Amino acid sequence: MRFQWKLVGTLAAAFAMGSVAAQTVKVGIIAPFSGPFAHYGALFKAGAEAYVAQQGGKLAGKEIEFIYRDEGGPNPANTRTLAQELVIKDKVDYLGGVVFSPNAFAVAPVIQESKTPFVVFNAATSDITTKSDYYVRTSYTLWQVTVPLAQHAAKKGIKKVVTAVTDYAPGVDAENAFKAEFAKQGGEVVESIRMPIRTTDFAPFAQRIKASGAQAVYVFLPGGPPNLGFVKAYNENGLKAAGVEFLGTAETDEFDLQKFGDSALGLTTAFHYSAAHDSAANKTFAAAVAKVNKDAVLNYATVGAWDGMAVIHKMIEATGGQRDGETAMAAIKGHKWESPRGPVSIDPNTRHITQNVYLRTVEKGAGALMVNKEVQSFGPQVDHGLVK
Repeated sequence: MRFQWKLVGTLAAAFAMGSVAAQTVKVGIIAPFSGPFAHYGALFKAGAEAYVAQQGGKLAGKEIEFIYRDEGGPNPANTRTLAQELVIKDKVDYLGGVVFSPNAFAVAPVIQESKTPFVVFNAATSDITTKSDYYVRTSYTLWQVTVPLAQHAAKKGIKKVVTAVTDYAPGVDAENAFKAEFAKQGGEVVESIRMPIRTTDFAPFAQRIKASGAQAVYVFLPGGPPNLGFVKAYNENGLKAAGVEFLGTAETDEFDLQKFGDSALGLTTAFHYSAAHDSAANKTFAAAVAKVNKDAVLNYATVGAWDGMAVIHKMIEATGGQRDGETAMAAIKGHKWESPRGPVSIDPNTRHITQNVYLRTVEKGAGALMVNKEVQSFGPQVDHGLVK
């Protein structure tokens, strides 16, 4: 892969300075720490710091210094500036974080020029990792979690589906993934609805879905109020009562799950992590995060940061703490470990995490709290968006 970007020469020069082994490794984390998406920053921070604490406060014998920068929201220009400052002024060894795909795309030239490994904790558009040789991702993509869900719907005998997604890059990815795979399975998407990102009233869309004659609706929405608003409309407009099955991904995320109340019961999603995942690694993760931040929610953001630091740990081992992006990236290709979500590895070609995807339904657990109960594993899934 060849890249044509040219930045000011200070990027490469700044990274080259101080290539000798250091006792402290600097990790810059870019995330929203203010505004409506600030919970992502708090959860990234909790997951990353909990991982280091669980390892005894050092990774491969090196002290870790975290430097946090606020991306705020979808703001590519600002995020690129933050990455440049972290590389040039702060001289970080590694970068991590980023919630929004447009921001990740904007940072790609910075890390390519400076050869700075960047671990994506969240941004889920498939082709992000193709934009720089120094990207690796520990979250998920919409193709990865949607393809097995479309296969499941077809196996259940569902023939007609409406897709209803928020109209921005991840939503389009989700729509394309479901439509492509469902068609392969002999199903029909009878209508594709793209909802404006600022939508607050989902009733008109729910009515269109009900009138379509579809047996199910495949949904993609950003976290927070849109999830609550759509599920409310799904129930109040009679879709659930009419037997229109809800098929989603992160819409019942643990950060919002308790806010739904009984309206979420029975909702079906396919995703790579549930706080209810039953494993020793997940129990260790939960205990470690609680020590760092007792209020932190265990969800895909927290586990993305935890596993992001597991990747950085491997890179520090490989480089002995030196700034050596090429050696670091070579070391993580094919790397395998046991995550709180289950067994995972880094695909050596796409640099995206290969992981189990689980079919989940919302149930009441201990203390009448809502949980995403894993009812089936679809087994290891690659990023189908990059291998389709």
